[in-house]
Amino acid sequence: MLWKAGTSVVLTLALGMSAIAPILTPGQAKAQLFPSESQPQRRPLLFNDRVAIPINTTIPVEYTEDKILLTKEETMPLTLTVAANVRDTRDRLLIPRGSEIIGELRPDGEGQRFFAQSLKVGEDELYEFDGTSEIVTRTETIDQGADTGAILQNAAIGAAASALLSSILGDGPGIGEVLGGAGIGALGGLIFGRKQAELISIDPDQDLDTVIRSELIVKVQNSGNLQAR
Repeated sequence: MLWKAGTSVVLTLALGMSAIAPILTPGQAKAQLFPSESQPQRRPLLFNDRVAIPINTTIPVEYTEDKILLTKEETMPLTLTVAANVRDTRDRLLIPRGSEIIGELRPDGEGQRFFAQSLKVGEDELYEFDGTSEIVTRTETIDQGADTGAILQNAAIGAAASALLSSILGDGPGIGEVLGGAGIGALGGLIFGRKQAELISIDPDQDLDTVIRSELIVKVQNSGNLQAR
């Protein structure tokens, strides 16, 4: 997502020295972009307090691969990277760019949705994180004879999707390597006799921005944690 690079997310919060006092209503809570190019960033005020980032705040994310392919039925562990510094309007850094959101992709209705479970900031801060992306229902149909290289380029593939592609394409991803100890038998009749696969196709940078569903309390970062972006 082009706007993510070099930007910050600003949250309008009223913060006391010892208390957490967000003043946002849910309708106001969605994070807004704060372009560093047009408004130079100041040094953050340094306090030891903690801040409650309110529900409905959107955290922009990015991922190492351009695409994720998986079946509608499978679950896939996934770690995303926060794509922009999250700050309050006093310029205090709450979540540095590069922090990790740990969770998994799970079936939801007719598609897949990312469910966040924890937020990792630096090496030693881990927070419980209740957040979700939108449901992704976009599909990609793959037939026998398809260009394997084009399909798999810069793509992360779920275990069941990998087995299905291997069955259809023949020279697709290695089943043994992807499934590990699970084995083909765990997939039952899913892959045998198939000539076509319809997979959920996810663009992580576009589809997986994560909305906080339960108040997220984090520690204000000090200057040693600040990333100049």
